Amino acid sequence: MTNNLEENLDNLNKLLDKPDDLLIRKFSIRGSEHQCATVYIDGLADSNYVRNNIIENLQIQRGKIQIPQNKEMLFDVLNQELLSSTTLETGLTLDDASNGILSGNTVLYIDGIDKVFIIGTQGWEKRAIEEPVTESVIRGPRDGFVEDLRTNMTLIRRYIHDPNLRFKTHQIGRRSKKNLVVTYIADVIHPDILKEINRRLASIDTDDAPESSFIEQWIEDDYLSPFPQLINTERPDKASAALLQGKVVILLDGSPFVLIAPSTLGTAMQSPEDYYERWTIGTLLRILRYLAAFIAIFLPSLYIALVSFHPGMIPSNLAFSIAASREGVPFTPLVEASLMAITMELLREAGARLPKTIGQTIGIVGGLVIGDAAVQAGIVSPIMVIVVALNAIASFALPAYSIAIAFRIILFGFIILSGIFGLYGIIIGYIMVNIHIVNLKSIGVPFSTPFAPTFFKDWGDLIFRKPVPLLTERPRYMQPNNKKSTVKENKE
Repeated sequence: MTNNLEENLDNLNKLLDKPDDLLIRKFSIRGSEHQCATVYIDGLADSNYVRNNIIENLQIQRGKIQIPQNKEMLFDVLNQELLSSTTLETGLTLDDASNGILSGNTVLYIDGIDKVFIIGTQGWEKRAIEEPVTESVIRGPRDGFVEDLRTNMTLIRRYIHDPNLRFKTHQIGRRSKKNLVVTYIADVIHPDILKEINRRLASIDTDDAPESSFIEQWIEDDYLSPFPQLINTERPDKASAALLQGKVVILLDGSPFVLIAPSTLGTAMQSPEDYYERWTIGTLLRILRYLAAFIAIFLPSLYIALVSFHPGMIPSNLAFSIAASREGVPFTPLVEASLMAITMELLREAGARLPKTIGQTIGIVGGLVIGDAAVQAGIVSPIMVIVVALNAIASFALPAYSIAIAFRIILFGFIILSGIFGLYGIIIGYIMVNIHIVNLKSIGVPFSTPFAPTFFKDWGDLIFRKPVPLLTERPRYMQPNNKKSTVKENKE
């Protein structure tokens, strides 16, 4: 910064290459000869706020405030008496001014002073709070995170009114300079987990992080694993529940998906709705999800292994029925299952990319037409269509989209192994997957916990869900500073 107003404005224009949406308003402070200028980006800053709370305050005489001629005294008077803004910072360099302007703030230059005011005037358009699209529930809150960081922080504060709730801001991206907020409860979280997350965030070196998935891939333990080591969610209630368990929630400006770390396989199979219904219903839903996970991974491969290698294990009547349905089919069960699984993935991807109303129609009509036509043409057997359809329905029953994708990837590996080695191939694949899961970690926490390492006290909220009055402790595997979650125990 220099003491010359025109020179400072010229330097700013050269840095930004005189963009059309850069608005510069020069004027004099009332009752004096002090020249100043406001600079902001149209669309990022609230122009009405700039006019009413900055320019008007400096141009119109109000009260008995005297404008000093001394430059340093003028800066203090503006700071303390004339500029009415809740966010007011001082910038000393050209980078400070440009970063402030590009973040939606307004910069106030004053001739003769080598520093500027950076005034919080963000006022861009943002999406209204709506029900989450990817995590709908029958019973529970209907609000969801949006792309605005401050709105998302407010949503969390609405759920947790704890003075120990902390929001620590990081800046991500050499060029985008996006704000990222690490959220946690200070007297609950284990300090080693918080330290490790901050260390990994500090190691991120990229030009931009357009979505929170970039942050997830940067800080996860094993980027080659198909399993998600951090859970993403659009639901504030789910994020708040994770904070109360001693976990960390990461919010990125511009993304409606927040990250929950660390994560385990058990938490990926849970839904907020498990706690909003009675414990019997919540337990039943969880058991159904684990059954759905088994079907989504093993059903096609079990069919291939039994039909191709172990027909003696199939009951006689069922074996005769399968043999009759396969009569005239030119392909082996391995090729048949692979063709149908790939076709189902194509239909699923096409339905996701098309507009919502058309996408649902394509998924239903395409599946019916192609399945029926394939059976009529003798390319696949009817039993195979049933197997693949059940497999697809089971994958949709999983609450987390990221874990469902992981199971769909593993499915093809099991299909190949069963087509080559039969049941022995399925057993080998199962052992390999388990070895991988046991060795996988999420921010240093074993992904397979509380199964392995075993924390029996955490099993009451794993596959089965204890009644709410009995959920008095936070997960032991998180090693929280405050293990009790009930008011009675905390008072004691």
